[in-house]
Amino acid sequence: MEQGKQGVMVAKLMPQQQNPIEQLQARFKELEAGFRAWLAKQSLPVEVAVVTATSAAQGAAIGGFMGTLTNDVSSSIPTPPPQAASLNPQAMASFKQAQALAGGPLVQARNFAVMTGVNAGISCVMKRLRGKEDVQSSMVAAFGSGAMFSLVSGMGGPNLAANAVTSGLFFALVQGGLFQLGQKFSQPPTEDIFYSKTRSMLNNLGLQNYEKNFKKGLLTDTTLPLLTDSALRDVKIPPGPRLLILDHIQRDPEIKDNRRGSGR
Repeated sequence: MEQGKQGVMVAKLMPQQQNPIEQLQARFKELEAGFRAWLAKQSLPVEVAVVTATSAAQGAAIGGFMGTLTNDVSSSIPTPPPQAASLNPQAMASFKQAQALAGGPLVQARNFAVMTGVNAGISCVMKRLRGKEDVQSSMVAAFGSGAMFSLVSGMGGPNLAANAVTSGLFFALVQGGLFQLGQKFSQPPTEDIFYSKTRSMLNNLGLQNYEKNFKKGLLTDTTLPLLTDSALRDVKIPPGPRLLILDHIQRDPEIKDNRRGSGR
């Protein structure tokens, strides 16, 4: 018995060893928070330059990795003869588009670096100028990154300006749709004010699973003083939970006062 107690005391005195991965994640979050705090104090040109450079580096890493996957595909694309540029501009544009999509690591690293860097830089400027991040700012940044990606990669037809605008519009529309979709799913569900007391009562009784039954029967907070066994039975609440709910209503002084007020 004494050995067991000593073992428990030793275990309490010994510092708990944290998972190395968790330590690394916590350290990374601290560094990220410190970097963001430092960046927020800088001037707009400095912030834009740092954000653009870091995002471009991340994009280059992603593009280089993707380029290694498409390297075999790009090697199978034939090189067009020099005289083809003057004979068929559309064919040359198709060759350039194929090379842009299936380029090697360096080509893809350049394309993604431009795309992500420009997007992050414009987003930073829009956030500073407008004081918020919304769908308009996101679409402006996407337009700029799409246009620059088109110019750098050489995708599209022979008219570079028109193709840059088209690519920018496409990027902006896609980004706007994704932004709205993300906003929709990231917003927490709105609290239903008509069932706040009901929700609190059910949580206290451990019967929160029956909140949907109350809502299906439109048994709002104002109906709590009027609840009967038959009303709870109608919304398919079992006998045991019905007894707990009715007992709680009988004991709750606030609900009892509301019942007296409604009976006058």
